[in-house]
Amino acid sequence: MIKTLIFAICIFITFPSAKAADYAYFGFEPEIITNYIAVKKKMGYVRLTVELMIENSSNFEIVEHHAPLLRDAIITIIGQQPEAKVKSINGRHEIQRLCEDKVKSLLKKETGETLIKKLLFTQWLDN
Repeated sequence: MIKTLIFAICIFITFPSAKAADYAYFGFEPEIITNYIAVKKKMGYVRLTVELMIENSSNFEIVEHHAPLLRDAIITIIGQQPEAKVKSINGRHEIQRLCEDKVKSLLKKETGETLIKKLLFTQWLDN
């Protein structure tokens, strides 16, 4: 017990500048509702909530400023997906990755930095 306590103190003294990451989350409001390609010439729709994990909370306003551009890119990507991909878990993960890559590239183009660490789908409802 004492060895563990001494070890913890030594680590704390050695790395005093270690601190928690400064993240912020930006959620698109209202929720995104869009169509996707469905079988039998029927249109399906998906309703989802998207959150962006911003690497530095001071960049929140920059991301918020570019939200319409980012929202449009997400809607465009989802609208191009086939029903099988929208309805499968693996397909949703792939769509999420596509959206994240696109958002990062748009932010890099507009600001010179990617600004976000992760794009998250926190709610996904489809028909």
